Amino acid sequence: MAEKVHHMTARYGGLNGSFSETLRQYRDQTLADMDEIFQRVVIEIGTTLIRLSPVDTGRFRGNWQFTIDSPASASLDNYDKEGHQTIAELVGGVQSLTYGQTAYLVNNLIYAIPLEYGHSQQAPAGMVRITKESFQAIVEQVVREVSG
Repeated sequence: MAEKVHHMTARYGGLNGSFSETLRQYRDQTLADMDEIFQRVVIEIGTTLIRLSPVDTGRFRGNWQFTIDSPASASLDNYDKEGHQTIAELVGGVQSLTYGQTAYLVNNLIYAIPLEYGHSQQAPAGMVRITKESFQAIVEQVVREVSG
């Protein structure tokens, strides 16, 4: 006598479930979104720092350095009055940044700290402190843009 097959097995037994595939796709999309959010926040913060930086010779703007997992330890001999090259280098470097890594934006010129604390009339409130005040708004805006 043939074994009776449960009606649910008979009806759905040959179909492959897609729930696990849906979860995998959701995970992959979420990780990609996290990378994109992180990258875009770092770009926005770095661009803001560079644009707020006072300009005399352009050396201070040209010394903002983006690194991953450990901060840059030297100053550069870069001059970038407009900041375009420094921003381009930041954007290029950020492309390899993934969520979970540590991003550093540093300026190692000896006069960076005095400039941050009002030494320049072009930036009396600094650059880092102003950018820090905008951090949450920057993150929220990027999340809205990425999440659609």
